[in-house]
Amino acid sequence: VIAKAEVKGLVREAQSEAFLEMLEGVDIGADSATFSRTLSATLQIARRYRLSAYDASYLELAMREGLPLATLNEDLQKAANKAGLMRFPIS
Repeated sequence: VIAKAEVKGLVREAQSEAFLEMLEGVDIGADSATFSRTLSATLQIARRYRLSAYDASYLELAMREGLPLATLNEDLQKAANKAGLMRFPIS
């Protein structure tokens, strides 16, 4: 995703490096409930918003947890807006 954003000119390499440094300091964990929802809620979200399974799982998690979505993906941004989610500001 980062490399694609750089190719599209959405971010500069220096911004990507700063973002990766920030991520290294974040305690990221796996969500065990995502797998159990794959064949139900995530599939319905993928169908409703015409998303890939990957994007739908990301949207499902944000919806379930009530969290803003951080993405540069335009289709995912549109789906999040339709679902009533806030977008996490990305500079």
